[in-house]
Amino acid sequence: MPVCNLLLLLLIGTVRACDYVNNTLPPAGRQLLDFRLCHPKPIGILTTSAGRPVDPRETTTINNDGLTSNEFLLDHMLHFDAERVPERIVHAKGAGAFGYFEVTHDVSKYIKADVFNGIGKKTPTVVRFSTALASKGGNDIARELKGFTIKFYTNEGNLDLLGLNIPVYFYPDPILFGSFIRAFKKNPSTNLFDETSRWDLVTLKPTILHAFFWILSDYGIPNGYRRMDSFPIHTYEIKNEHGDTYYAKFNFRTEQGFENLTTAEAAAITAQDLDYSIRDLYNNIALKNYPSWRLEMDILSLDDIKNVDYNPFDVTRLWKNGTYHTVQIGRLVLDRNPDNFFRAVELSAYNPGSLVPGINNPPDTLFKGRRLFYRDTHNYRLGINHDRIEVNTPKYAKTYNRDGRPPVEDNMKDAPNYFPNSFNGPIPVVDETRPKERMIVFESNAVDLEPSSNFYRYVLSDEGQKQRFIDNIVLSLVPVITEVQKKVLRLLTLTDPELGRRVRAGLKAAIAAK
Repeated sequence: MPVCNLLLLLLIGTVRACDYVNNTLPPAGRQLLDFRLCHPKPIGILTTSAGRPVDPRETTTINNDGLTSNEFLLDHMLHFDAERVPERIVHAKGAGAFGYFEVTHDVSKYIKADVFNGIGKKTPTVVRFSTALASKGGNDIARELKGFTIKFYTNEGNLDLLGLNIPVYFYPDPILFGSFIRAFKKNPSTNLFDETSRWDLVTLKPTILHAFFWILSDYGIPNGYRRMDSFPIHTYEIKNEHGDTYYAKFNFRTEQGFENLTTAEAAAITAQDLDYSIRDLYNNIALKNYPSWRLEMDILSLDDIKNVDYNPFDVTRLWKNGTYHTVQIGRLVLDRNPDNFFRAVELSAYNPGSLVPGINNPPDTLFKGRRLFYRDTHNYRLGINHDRIEVNTPKYAKTYNRDGRPPVEDNMKDAPNYFPNSFNGPIPVVDETRPKERMIVFESNAVDLEPSSNFYRYVLSDEGQKQRFIDNIVLSLVPVITEVQKKVLRLLTLTDPELGRRVRAGLKAAIAAK
């Protein structure tokens, strides 16, 4: 439905009401028309960035001395030359929306975080969806990792949960981050995605295999952002108000119906629309088909942690069925599109280290690296004051940080700029539930193919899923050099003998058919 009241449309002389009512364009296609209908007259006088009104004669430079005296020209073009911020190295292409989180269940037994307590409580949120490897102009339903990141504007600071569309990650060691992204993005010589470099790294670092299996399966291409789940992947230490310790994985489950696309279906859509997921999200929110997700926690107690026969902090594997229980927390609803994409989505910054009282840092090594790397990339891309950009600003903040490149907001005005001080600058507050002991997790470097084997045997529950998974592996292996193909086939055979045989046979047939 249009943004404005139909009565207003009838009063607009430039567009007849019948023309608009009969318009079958989806909301994304009629955004400019909606704007004009809501603003029947120009929204104001055109000015330079300094606020000086622009004369109509300054809107052209033909046959005049505009290049030397036209301030509007300089203001317009020199800003244009510098209006981009650096593109994200990963997750460059994305979509975003605003909404709220509502608590629906009492979880105070497990967690004291204010945002998750008080049935009926609503907290404003902003969400960014993204595709990991594509550039900003790429295909958002390519077979690759998808991001689903939520910022909660809580009363205790911003809570950022950085999720993925699959429940496991590729590696536990943060030192692999740069090499993994380079191998999976474009070849520096050809500027093309290179399957040889991908599979070569997988065979040399088999911890990658499990998550790569998820991407090569039906789970690798969600049918739009609305129909995918989100998994923040880490195991968080949580505390209740009495200081009791639990360990939790957060899961966002779509309420639209979980749905994926096959390779053929995605190829057909891609031929028509590289922005399929972005367009689907925008149009449905504009049509008030507000997407929603159910937030739940998988829970292990401190005693459970000591007795399970696997590492529950290992981001490359799933928790074993029967070792944990699940509780519901609430619902995430997205009900508003950004009115300016750059301001709300491109300038957004999510930091896994942005947690709130009651949710403590996961002890795994990958999280420790991410806490540093994400902050560093935001400083590079948006500047040291990225937390003062409107979309990133918490409800309340008092710091001793000031100055630097704008925005600086009030720059803490005339408050003392050092701590500690004797002059009533902001002071810390004691959190009685803060951990008094530190858990140290010793992580293994040994290759463990059990998670990958279990994925093939049990997660892919029917023969159709398995065959499509094998077909996708074969398709990715055809352009790979023979030496690496042999290593991949050996790794797959070690993972599951049947899988190795079927991929070998499929690859042989595909190469013969070339």
